[in-house]
Amino acid sequence: MGRQPRDVCETIGRVLERNLLCVLATQRKGQPHASLIAFTPLEGVRSLGFATHRNTLKYQSILEDPRVAILVQDREGDPGRPDGKLVVTAIGEAVSVSDKEREVYLAIHLKRHPELETFLKSPECEFVKVAVRAYQVVKDFEDAKWYTIEELIAT
Repeated sequence: MGRQPRDVCETIGRVLERNLLCVLATQRKGQPHASLIAFTPLEGVRSLGFATHRNTLKYQSILEDPRVAILVQDREGDPGRPDGKLVVTAIGEAVSVSDKEREVYLAIHLKRHPELETFLKSPECEFVKVAVRAYQVVKDFEDAKWYTIEELIAT
């Protein structure tokens, strides 16, 4: 992985596209909570989306504090690339979406995760969009770098 923002942005995009699951970190009243979720990249690397039931701890936590972290472990890696397998963490905030946007994002999410159709059509299902502020890219324990979304999309 080159260290130029454009190269990093492309690498993050590939990691997000080829991995279907991530760990969502929220907190409520000072207590951290982690959840394994199915996610979908939206708008390139600018935002990520996922679905959840409204009565879950993760959703209630997001309503109280929209700041989240999303960790993606790149289990496959880029074959033949020296950067190998990465861990990418996005930090950002859950943001409101219009009903029209919600329908568009749910359709994109369903296309990526067709096994979730019944869940996604449930009246208790809520779609959450996370506006990403920054990514941390970890190559190994001695090589961890932060990139703001502005740095990544400036090129």
